[in-house]
Amino acid sequence: MKHYLKLMNFELNRFFKIYLVLIGLTIISQITGTIIESKAYVSLANEAIHKNLVPLEQFFEDNQPMSLVRLLTSGWFLIPIVLAAAALLFYSFFIWYRDWFGKNTFIYRLLMLPSARLNLFFSKLSAIFLMVLGLVGTQLILLPIEQQLIKWLVPKEFRIDLSIRDSLTASSASSFFTLLLPDSFIQFLVNYGIGLLFLVVLFTIILFERSFHFKGIFLGGLFGIAAMVLFFSPYLIESALNYYYLYPIELFILEVILGIAIIGASIWVSSYLLNKKVTV
Repeated sequence: MKHYLKLMNFELNRFFKIYLVLIGLTIISQITGTIIESKAYVSLANEAIHKNLVPLEQFFEDNQPMSLVRLLTSGWFLIPIVLAAAALLFYSFFIWYRDWFGKNTFIYRLLMLPSARLNLFFSKLSAIFLMVLGLVGTQLILLPIEQQLIKWLVPKEFRIDLSIRDSLTASSASSFFTLLLPDSFIQFLVNYGIGLLFLVVLFTIILFERSFHFKGIFLGGLFGIAAMVLFFSPYLIESALNYYYLYPIELFILEVILGIAIIGASIWVSSYLLNKKVTV
């Protein structure tokens, strides 16, 4: 456990500066966007109502009342989230390959540490997962701040005060926000459990490539396809037969079992590759 924690801390520190930049970019972009969007809306409303003498009801027919929904669909809000997600996806590859490439092949030192090699796998997996949760936590903190800013900057007659959950649901990107910020703990476990499964399988594919090189790309690809087919097999079978044998709760339990089985198999294969095929 001590070696695992040290390795995880090491991995977090290696990406910490870039991670802070991602968080800072998210905070600055969304707060700035909230201020700009709010002031732009107030300016638009004042010009239409007080200068052009457009009735308030007519203005609201042409422009929805100001709310958090307007911000959620703007580039100020979405672009930093997409950049952060892309950066972490890229780092999911880079976290392994940076150890193999460079002036000093650092992977040799890591594999020769007096601890189980699987600790290296779990430390990298935990580091990425913690960074994802950190970004989600940052977003959860930002949403009420942004909502309060809108209340301060936009007069009450020009806005509609929805709850944060209702704002997320009313947004045109509601399916994306439901995936990112589930509305129940069970859904949170499901969404991020699937994300964890994806990372574990991805790491196993990378280790196949690192163990067998060009041949490993093919083997890793087969492993990834097999994992995907197995996970979606209940849906594929029912769709092919055009008959739905399972109740939703039974299908959910089966998917949980399959997901756990795939994660377990991936970890076992990764352990084998790290101990038997990846050499120093």
